Amino acid sequence: QVRLAESGGGLVQAGGSLRLSCAASGRTFINFAVAWLRQAPGKEREFVAAVSGSRTSTAYADSVKGRFTISRSSAADTVYLEMNSLKPEDTAVYYCGRSRFVNYASPPSSTPSDYAYWGQGTQVTVSS
Repeated sequence: QVRLAESGGGLVQAGGSLRLSCAASGRTFINFAVAWLRQAPGKEREFVAAVSGSRTSTAYADSVKGRFTISRSSAADTVYLEMNSLKPEDTAVYYCGRSRFVNYASPPSSTPSDYAYWGQGTQVTVSS
């Protein structure tokens, strides 16, 4: 069984930074891509960023390119999302999910339904 737990959210002013963490336990995690998605009130869950199992390939939503950086620990059991230059529109609950299929080195998918095993989420609120 795969278990994911997000942490690191909080309240920050526009222009500020936060670092989110996604810790994995349970079944093998290293051969799978991990994604961060977010969901704002009344909106669909949307893709933010993803990293392959090998840590060599990443993908980003256009709305966060140049501001957010996804990374993965060398043990591959923790995935981080460094968020800089935060905007009020970044306010959402952020979730991490593991890819449904093995993805060690290929470019990770940006399709939300390709990921599962969500954690409980962590709230990010950016004030203007």
